Amino acid sequence: MAKEKVIEEIIEVETKEPIVESTNSIEDLPGVGPTTADKLRDNGFDSLMSIAVSSPKEISTITGLSETVSRKIIKVSRDKLDMGFESGADLLKRREKVVKITTGSKSFDEMMAGGIETGCITECFGEFGSSKTQLAHALAVNVQLPVEKGGSNGKVIFIDTEGTFRPERIIQFAKGVGIDPEKALSNIKVARAFNSDHQMLLAEKAEDLMKKEDIKLIIVDSLMGHFRADFSGRGQLADRQQKLNKHMHQLMKLANQYNTSVYVTNQVMSKPDMFFGDPTTAIGGHIVGHNSTFRLYLRKGKKGCRVAKLVDAPNLPDSECMFWIREEGLRDE
Repeated sequence: MAKEKVIEEIIEVETKEPIVESTNSIEDLPGVGPTTADKLRDNGFDSLMSIAVSSPKEISTITGLSETVSRKIIKVSRDKLDMGFESGADLLKRREKVVKITTGSKSFDEMMAGGIETGCITECFGEFGSSKTQLAHALAVNVQLPVEKGGSNGKVIFIDTEGTFRPERIIQFAKGVGIDPEKALSNIKVARAFNSDHQMLLAEKAEDLMKKEDIKLIIVDSLMGHFRADFSGRGQLADRQQKLNKHMHQLMKLANQYNTSVYVTNQVMSKPDMFFGDPTTAIGGHIVGHNSTFRLYLRKGKKGCRVAKLVDAPNLPDSECMFWIREEGLRDE
């Protein structure tokens, strides 16, 4: 009887405190031991999602495993996360998490159906002095506003490639929307990129910061400046576009994975063979065009105004709409 009582007590304890096996640890993946797991974590692959969206070559380079084993690791990660097809209704429900960040202009927000979206890349191109950087500074402040005021209570990563970030401008915008200027500046993490490789490295390292901070906006000002300088001539065009494509996909991955808005400014060039109309076009070719969800064209208007034109958008009915903005503060006339 005493033996049976002890067995019953053991069964009761096991029932109250069941042992739950971990199914979301990277150590559970086939071929991933403690050493391999440490290598993956040191390079930012600390979750099944980060491994599932990577490539076999990338995993193989980091861990030293063969591409066959790396491909199996990625497959198991995807199976655990159930990354198959989903219905349109499920996708619509997931898009309810998308946040619209106000630009500070009612007309601009109406053109963008509410503002700059999270979860995608918004490209703004135009000649120098067309307010691309001013819009970047405005968004860096507005994203810190509460959701009901057009923000997302988030922080900002600002990758500065041309030395255009100005704390004084942030203070002006912060005072304009009623945010403490010191708090606004502390919520913006700025890094200066000195060449295209450094720029790509900063985009990769941004994920480490996003795991610790609530980053809701990544700004790259400007996207093509270093690529344009580091790769000159048609002989280097293929290499430039290949690296640019990798950079854009990294930004797209961060936008999708963390529901973050990515705003990039882009330079322009003039088409010499165009005799009628506006010869201004964005540089970067089809690589930038295909990876940018929204494309905005800013140009100088009359009497100190700026004209914004929505060139491309996937879900807006009119992608050729325009509006005017005042130069100071991006406010309506």
